[in-house]
Amino acid sequence: MSFTVFVNGVVVLFVAVLMAINALIFPGTRDLFMLSFGLAGTFGLLLTIATARPFTGMPRVQTFLLTVSVWLSAGLAGALPLWLWQLSAVDAVFEAISGITTTGSTVMTGLDTTPHGILMWRAILQALGGVGFVVTAMALLPILRVGGMQLFRTESSDKGDKEFANAARFALATLAVYLGLILLCMVTYVIGGMTVFEASVHALTTLSTGGYSTSDASFGHFESPFLQWSGTLFMLAGGLPFVWYIRVFTRGTLRSEQVVAMLYSLAAVIVLMTFWLMHQTGDDIFTAARRVAFNVVSVVTTTGYATEDYIAWGPVAAVAFFLLTPVGGCTGSTAGGAKAMRWIIFGRLAIERIRALYNPHGVFVTRFDGRPVSDDVLAGVMSFFFFYVATMAAVALALGLSGLDMATAVSGAMTAVANVGPGVGSIIGPSGNFASLTSFDKIVLTFGMFAGRLEMLTLFVIFTPAFWREF
Repeated sequence: MSFTVFVNGVVVLFVAVLMAINALIFPGTRDLFMLSFGLAGTFGLLLTIATARPFTGMPRVQTFLLTVSVWLSAGLAGALPLWLWQLSAVDAVFEAISGITTTGSTVMTGLDTTPHGILMWRAILQALGGVGFVVTAMALLPILRVGGMQLFRTESSDKGDKEFANAARFALATLAVYLGLILLCMVTYVIGGMTVFEASVHALTTLSTGGYSTSDASFGHFESPFLQWSGTLFMLAGGLPFVWYIRVFTRGTLRSEQVVAMLYSLAAVIVLMTFWLMHQTGDDIFTAARRVAFNVVSVVTTTGYATEDYIAWGPVAAVAFFLLTPVGGCTGSTAGGAKAMRWIIFGRLAIERIRALYNPHGVFVTRFDGRPVSDDVLAGVMSFFFFYVATMAAVALALGLSGLDMATAVSGAMTAVANVGPGVGSIIGPSGNFASLTSFDKIVLTFGMFAGRLEMLTLFVIFTPAFWREF
């Protein structure tokens, strides 16, 4: 237990250091962030000093508590500057948890005139909440002689072979890819006409598939086709597995079943919706394809940017985006949602059950990437989908009981648990935000975002009596 407290202290200290760096870069909010640095840094330092001692190992069961508490500590620490700035406590926690979980739902308005230090802080939270935060934990735990890959497995369904047996090496390789893509994205955005500040913020929130922007109009503030196509490409890059990039660089192979499935699925949806939009608006094929591609990729990768209110494209588009909300990107990426690997396994398992009805004596083996999928993984996939749907239903029910209409309640639950950002409807749709919701609604959605980022099982296991009997 002391180890868990120690790591949480280190995390709070790390967040505090980022506050200090932000204060030095943006003098307009320097006092605010230096105060936050002092408060968070002191608290984190006290935690680490009080629990600093040699660690020889930790039971697997405690990795779940460590994972949950680390994300919570980072989110609460990240909320401090927002609360000291001008947000209420509930709004600050909502905004920070939305950032650290890379959901991108926001209660803030007037972003075009918001201090740059605040806008950058939101982007930093999303960058941490992407693969950078997971990598930090993976690199830290081996140093403390605790299996870093153990923590990684509690956050990801990717049970396949890792490219590096050493967790720290794998973490560094992943971080290198992540930062390299962010830098490339930032340079591309600058070439496309963004200022260095705008490009920095959007590069951090694009590759983290978080979607926080510097404008109330989101990415629609930039009307450049070049920027919108660039954003589409880099959102897609953030939704692909980072281990896939490592394999490309180290082995020269592009083979990945979930990458192929995701790309083909996206292409099919984009083509169909492009023709629909051409029929509805009279756009030429290139304009329609750009409008559709950006917003479809944004929703599927759970980035949450929007160039316009795509719900206004008509009922077919509204239903399509509603159904795309829980899909998600690839396992091992920064994207949220159910993940492509699970959809592939779930679909094949369903087909095999149908085949078993007319061939009861047949032997059917579910495969992924050419390898048999173990019963343990199959059970995990089925359990995930159960909790995925159940969590969405519970959140939607709570929102409905608070007085929200069905479209807002259901889409709000889906976008929170899938970590997407915008929902459906006039309140929380692409042209709205979450500011007008009640404090109760925001707390419920904050829980949904947190549960979705931890993929439900990691969070819910700590609520069982059997879990606490292990201590």
